[in-house]
Amino acid sequence: MSLESVRAFFASHAPDIDVIVTEVSSATVALAAEAHGVLPAQIAKTICLRVGDKTMLVVTSGIARLDNRKFKDRFAGKPRMLDAAEVVAATSHPPGGVCPFGLPAPLPIYCDESLRIFEEVVPAAGATNAAMRIAPQRMADLVGAEWVDVCQR
Repeated sequence: MSLESVRAFFASHAPDIDVIVTEVSSATVALAAEAHGVLPAQIAKTICLRVGDKTMLVVTSGIARLDNRKFKDRFAGKPRMLDAAEVVAATSHPPGGVCPFGLPAPLPIYCDESLRIFEEVVPAAGATNAAMRIAPQRMADLVGAEWVDVCQR
């Protein structure tokens, strides 16, 4: 269902964007970079976090790491990674296929500044072997994301 919800999202919001399904897994940054012939930094990884009772998605460069101080300053709390079952419940996407598209219910979405240096990034598309190519600003615009600076440089 998750891949289908992403395809449905693009069919109605951006029909010019194709979901790419590969024969090989792209569930990790390294596997995705290899499968799509891009730098690991160009993989747009989506992290599902909770601060207090607020669940959110943060999309970062594949090699970026959250900076706890920056995150706390921006969101007034410490981030907690959701476990696999919580991720599926919140996004309908399996770990390794999590993306900000085709969500069952709205979630706050944030794109980290680490993505802005690329003309094109490759986020997952709801399955561990699905992705798409998209400009970071277009991705943010499509999902109503806010730009933040919460990663280490």
